[in-house]
Amino acid sequence: MENTNSSRRDFVKQSSLVAGGLIAAPFMSSASNFFSGSDNVIKVALIGCGGRGTGAALQALLSKQNVKLVAMADAFRDRIDKCYTSLNAEDMSESTGKKGNIKDKIDVPEDRKFTGFDGYLKAIPLADVVILTTPPGFRPIHFEEAVKQGKHVFMEKPVATDPAGIQKVLAAAAIAKQKKLNVVVGLQRHYQNSYRELYKRKDMIGDITSAQAWWNNDGVWVNKRKEGQTEMEYQMRNWYYFVWLCGDHISEQHIHNIDVINWFKGGYPVKAQGMGGREVRKGKDYGEIFDHHYVEFHYEDGSILNSQCRHIPGTMSKVDELLIGTKGKISAGAANIVDHKGKVLYQFDTKTENDAYQTEHDELFAAIAKGEYKFSDAENGAKSTMTSILGRMATYSGQVVDWKKAIESGISLQPKTYDWNATPPVVPNAEGLYPVATPGLTKLGF
Repeated sequence: MENTNSSRRDFVKQSSLVAGGLIAAPFMSSASNFFSGSDNVIKVALIGCGGRGTGAALQALLSKQNVKLVAMADAFRDRIDKCYTSLNAEDMSESTGKKGNIKDKIDVPEDRKFTGFDGYLKAIPLADVVILTTPPGFRPIHFEEAVKQGKHVFMEKPVATDPAGIQKVLAAAAIAKQKKLNVVVGLQRHYQNSYRELYKRKDMIGDITSAQAWWNNDGVWVNKRKEGQTEMEYQMRNWYYFVWLCGDHISEQHIHNIDVINWFKGGYPVKAQGMGGREVRKGKDYGEIFDHHYVEFHYEDGSILNSQCRHIPGTMSKVDELLIGTKGKISAGAANIVDHKGKVLYQFDTKTENDAYQTEHDELFAAIAKGEYKFSDAENGAKSTMTSILGRMATYSGQVVDWKKAIESGISLQPKTYDWNATPPVVPNAEGLYPVATPGLTKLGF
């Protein structure tokens, strides 16, 4: 979005939903082989080797299938090295709670470790399945390339940071369906036993009339600027605090809760309005994002989601979802359903809870090994991501934001070129402070 006092973004209108070459890629038939090699090894490329990438790769390798990591790519070589060392540890029990090691499932020599912004282009062709875990600003181009090359995909949420990215992901998702490529998005509550059981019984509360969702906690890491870094390198290292890379924490974290409401509602909001700002997290280390958002999402049937997320130390912590219907309510955290008089209608047995992060990989790789097409999460991932972007637009501007106008705007927050010496979309002033959205002054850009 754009501030009336100074320009923050060069908005890019996208006239086409499909980037060149994507639609022309050959489609796979339902009888096509889903992975290469005569030994039935499912080859995996990891794109993004930070903490989440390391975890996702580990979960893929811990699945029961014949999976092998064959390529790694990251903008930074040190992240590749740290990830590679962690995955090759003799005993993972301290960090994962699992005995033994997975060294025999890792085959990534030096010539299959790729650094820089274009490393993904070299890694993707070597694999059958691609794990996309870079900062989310890169997700659209990485997903598009993986689909173009006919690869199955696990990609973390959110799947974009702007409407142009959402358009790109939706276009690639449609092609993935035509190619029968399995796509799982890391909205892991869809793979969690308690949520699945609650969803099966959601009709017990009647028509959903309202909902609440929370992601309130202290916040996350900060990587301080180091001497000699270009502005692009600094923002890449401290990516959580820049909208073009992260999408703000309403997208990066709170999307989980927002997505649960969309899932149970069976739809997406038509408009949003809200408030937010920077109450505590104001220094130059925190880039341009807000430290709190409160959004009122309106659905087509008139129901409303009141959504709040906050990163302020010392305040109430709560990560949860509540759905209220004509007959009762679903409390996701308590994993139960009660009527309006407080009678428990259903209580999930917490002893049967699973590790949803592991389950999403177990089910994905099992389907691929069997040659089955079962997962097409990308469209929902894109629309739940767009819901969070809609909320951010509302809090940044202080205006009521229409879903259709926002998603069709084609607004892009991405830099014109991805290069270490390129100028990022936002830069600091002489005091080292970044321009921050001001509700009432910041314009929507459409």
